[in-house]
Amino acid sequence: MFVIIFTIYIVILKIGQYPLVQNLTVTEGGTANMTCRVEYNDNTSLQWSNPAQQTLFFGDKKALRDNRIELVRASWSELIISIHDVTLSDEGMYTCSLFTMPVRTAKAYLTVLGVPEKPQIDGLTKPAIEGDHITLTCMTQGSKPAADLRWFRNEKEIKGAKEVNASGKTFTVRSSLQLHVGRNDDGVAYTCKVDHEALTQTPQQATEVLEVHYAPHVEVTPSLTVPQEGQYLKLECVSKGNPSPDPVMWTKDGGDLPDLDRMIVEGRELTFTSLNKTDNGTYRCEASNHLGTSSAEYVLYVYDVPTILPPSTTPPLHPILPDPTALLGTHASDPSVTGNRDPNAIGQHGTDHALIGGVVAVVVFVTLCLIIVLGRYLARHKGTYLTNEAKGADDAPDADTAIINAEGNHAHAEEKKEYFI
Repeated sequence: MFVIIFTIYIVILKIGQYPLVQNLTVTEGGTANMTCRVEYNDNTSLQWSNPAQQTLFFGDKKALRDNRIELVRASWSELIISIHDVTLSDEGMYTCSLFTMPVRTAKAYLTVLGVPEKPQIDGLTKPAIEGDHITLTCMTQGSKPAADLRWFRNEKEIKGAKEVNASGKTFTVRSSLQLHVGRNDDGVAYTCKVDHEALTQTPQQATEVLEVHYAPHVEVTPSLTVPQEGQYLKLECVSKGNPSPDPVMWTKDGGDLPDLDRMIVEGRELTFTSLNKTDNGTYRCEASNHLGTSSAEYVLYVYDVPTILPPSTTPPLHPILPDPTALLGTHASDPSVTGNRDPNAIGQHGTDHALIGGVVAVVVFVTLCLIIVLGRYLARHKGTYLTNEAKGADDAPDADTAIINAEGNHAHAEEKKEYFI
């Protein structure tokens, strides 16, 4: 019985005398802790060897002169060493050996991740000109495995063309972005980000802000929709361009401004302190930079001040109302359609319209009354009427006899009366 138990113990002991190791992944420049364990050990030494089969530690004895390699713990059941400042050359298969008879070994693979460098963006022209075609290229080196590059236009991701090239154990990755530059790209930030498993905290990225130069675009905005005499009016010349088209130039009817006491130019604004009829005309705003010139016009028509009239007792059948759409837009006050007089001016023809409407209403009313009276008259005299000759003509052989018969029939006249309602 004792022999059997001893034999089983020896078998279990020999099964437990196999070293246990694990594969390890570490980032370049980090620290790798290599651990080798044995569950049952009969005072047999453990040893770590590198991929070149050079002994690193035999028990607690250091065998290789490398200041980066240190002993962490050594016992009969465990041997732990550390490798500091790991490089790509440290990658490979490491062996833990248990010196029994025969020698038992276990292998652990050390994977070293190459950290990609901060990306660089090339191909940006400062400044770019509207309409140009440019290619932005983002490049990063030193990644292992190959990194992934992502493009962003402000915060929105856009797709680029990726290219990967091997350089020894690491990879060089490029990504290109084709752009047709427009004025909407001015001030837009293009960002290239690097995605890689070695970047566990903050990703590597580079950003370039695009500057686009473009010719100006001009619009004139009035402060009043319907300018009237005596009012304050401001015309603003809204110009967009890069470089900024300052200053802007104001003209009237192709010439200089005539009355600088009432027409004040401040920056992009033209101000009329008090409008009058002499201000009527075409005002032009012009802005320019080194890429071009743009202009916009505003036709000013100064309306009369509206007069307050008493309400008409007879409203017109078809009152003529001013068209509000004719007063909107840059040429809202243009009187060219109707000559020098504006048919829609406030208070200009109010009296004429009321008088004409009253006359039309009276004429229509009288006409309707005449039609009604004539109709009733015709209805009351509707019927069949017979002459004296016709009254006796039924049984008379000639006209004389018919007359005599008609006179004799007066006695029966009551039977042929007609009644009209």
